[in-house]
Amino acid sequence: MDVDAIVIGGGHAGIEAALALARLQFSTLLITQSLDAIGRLSCNPAIGGLSKGNMVCEIDALGGEMANLIDKTMIQFRILNMRRGPAVQAPRAQADKFSYNRLAKETIETQKGLSVFQDTVTDLQFDQAKRRVTGVITERGRRFTSRVVVLTTGTFMEGTIFIGEYSASSGRLGEPAAVGLGTALRSHGLSLGRMKTGTPARVHRSSLDFDKMEVQPGDRIMQPFSFSRTKIDRPSLPCWITFTNERTHRIIEENIHRSPLYGGKIVGLGPRYCPSIEDKVVRFPDRDRHQIFVEPEGIGTEEMYLNGISSSLPEDVQEAFIHSIAGLEHARIMRAGYAVEYDYVDPTQLYPSLETKRFKGLYIAGQTNGTSGYEEAAGQGLLAAINAGLSLQGKEPMILSRAESYIGVLIDDLVTKGTTEPYRMFTSRAEYRLNLRYDAADQRLTEKSRLIGLQKQEALERLEHKLKGIDEIKELLSTRKQEGVSWYQRLKRPEVTIDQASEAVAELGGYPAGYVHQAELDIKYEGYIKRQEQQVRRFEKMEHIRIPESFDYDGVEGISSESKEKLKQVRPLSVGQASRISGVRNSDIAVLMVLLGRIRRGQ
Repeated sequence: MDVDAIVIGGGHAGIEAALALARLQFSTLLITQSLDAIGRLSCNPAIGGLSKGNMVCEIDALGGEMANLIDKTMIQFRILNMRRGPAVQAPRAQADKFSYNRLAKETIETQKGLSVFQDTVTDLQFDQAKRRVTGVITERGRRFTSRVVVLTTGTFMEGTIFIGEYSASSGRLGEPAAVGLGTALRSHGLSLGRMKTGTPARVHRSSLDFDKMEVQPGDRIMQPFSFSRTKIDRPSLPCWITFTNERTHRIIEENIHRSPLYGGKIVGLGPRYCPSIEDKVVRFPDRDRHQIFVEPEGIGTEEMYLNGISSSLPEDVQEAFIHSIAGLEHARIMRAGYAVEYDYVDPTQLYPSLETKRFKGLYIAGQTNGTSGYEEAAGQGLLAAINAGLSLQGKEPMILSRAESYIGVLIDDLVTKGTTEPYRMFTSRAEYRLNLRYDAADQRLTEKSRLIGLQKQEALERLEHKLKGIDEIKELLSTRKQEGVSWYQRLKRPEVTIDQASEAVAELGGYPAGYVHQAELDIKYEGYIKRQEQQVRRFEKMEHIRIPESFDYDGVEGISSESKEKLKQVRPLSVGQASRISGVRNSDIAVLMVLLGRIRRGQ
């Protein structure tokens, strides 16, 4: 046995998986195609966003690394949706792309118990009799053995990039694909499909006319994603906004036949909620313009990212439509936009632990499961590693519910419903999003992580100190009055803010801004939170009705044939999960509950 655990791939899922397993005291080997690409922000140079920022905070509460990496490399910070309710607010930060990459690599290389090796995994080794993974085989013929394997290949598995008529075997522009692994997984009985994603051109900063664009500064105060720190002291750079126009759209329409997306070269579905600019023009013909965010890629680089015009059109067409946009008339393209098509694994073949149903010890995470986004990948990588570690300890997996984390919503959606297009997390996917505020992720998840050994005792002590401070703030607001009404009650009014209360209650200035902000939200939405907690309790009743893994659905009378096939395919762990499978009827769930109740009573 070479190591306890092998992680394949050094992207955002692989980073979290490798670090978590090593920190849980398992000897771990990370195998990746390029050591220089560990933690590369291959698309948008930003971390966080609506629901995504919540996941970064959840990753931090669980003992992951993404929040620390962005806190140390951010160049702009914003809280999105500040004018709306707390359920849809979220932090987002622009990253110094190259500093993030360097820091991620350094963190991996200096982690005790973690080894790194540059090679391409082309196949897995199995003990077929026990249906258990036993290691990997690389392109150069190296064989490494392990007790568990976490597969996080991102867009590299059988990847092909497209720029107009040009195509090449690559996972990213200039980086080779992981050829052979997808074919090998199919031969081992796993079901795979094809997906597509893409990225826009990068342009040289000095060639842009910012006077023709709208400046978008960050928030005055940068806030940390990690609960381990209270402030960020870093330089802040602005972004800019510009728009496409009728001329832009006309150039794209005249050349749409040269697009690999519409010419039939690409068969995989792309992200519905982050389409290419040619897809936007075709799908939304009534729109006369589309917004573009012009974002710096870092402090030490002149590259600017054109967020909103991802494209795989030929390079001459990309140049023509970019030059039709205000402020970009003389833009010099440094890197062309492109699409990438790659293999992904049907996630309904996984348990909620992210272990495959077909082979014990094989866990799959990240874009390999059909998701998009750094944050979705990192959250899966962390949970896959936690559960791989618990399996090695002979313990039950940690399954996060939909009521306690966005990561739980993400994984439940994947393994229960599957996906045929890149899955992206949104606040609207979470039924209990008011309970999933980013600022309270530590309250939901820190204790869980401490119990498995990933969080240290100091994290729990820090949480206790925070909760004590919030309680003290609420007590102050309850006892201080204005015109006979306490500030606690006044804050329930939409027009009253914590800043007004701070002017009257000077002691609030002695608490961290995050404590004061959370106390305000707790007070303002107290009634809504209580109602949602009642909904959560009803939800948890269904989740606690467990279904045995070997349950015989064929032997149950009264359940439709369609539902039986769906249930046998997903093999849900609870009645709650079964109720979320597409095509399973409510009447079938009722029959299932009655039968399981009889089994529990021994009838």
